[in-house]
Amino acid sequence: MKSNEDPRIIYADIIDRPHHRSQTCAHMSMGDRAAQFSAYDALAGYFDMIAEEERFTDEETELDADAQALLDEKLARIADQIGDGHHPRIRFTVFVPDERKSGGRYEQVTDRVYQIDVLRRRVVLESRVGRGGLRKTLDMARIKAIHGELPGPPD
Repeated sequence: MKSNEDPRIIYADIIDRPHHRSQTCAHMSMGDRAAQFSAYDALAGYFDMIAEEERFTDEETELDADAQALLDEKLARIADQIGDGHHPRIRFTVFVPDERKSGGRYEQVTDRVYQIDVLRRRVVLESRVGRGGLRKTLDMARIKAIHGELPGPPD
């Protein structure tokens, strides 16, 4: 067919014929017809990948020596309270690393402190997680701030 020829003239002998319907097979719905080709989806996972790339993460900031000393002082005061039989309710700002890409996010965690584990450098909270009922823990290296007033003077 040349580009200037009218297709209605070329296909005039078949253009008005009725659409063939099989006598042996049931008519397939549009949804079923489309489902045949779903396995050939060339963009499978593409939009999830784009959404992941667009998701922002924060970079973890390192504390300077003065801020780290203040944080250590507050942790020591909390440990003293635990030694006196008290389990203070404290709000922490914690950096949580992202599982899929570099960076992470900052979260506020408020809970009663069960124990300060100096050896493993973690804060053990009273809340429990999982089926085994293990206590939640915070890695001391990820704690960026301790909020609120702690009773008693610093040591």
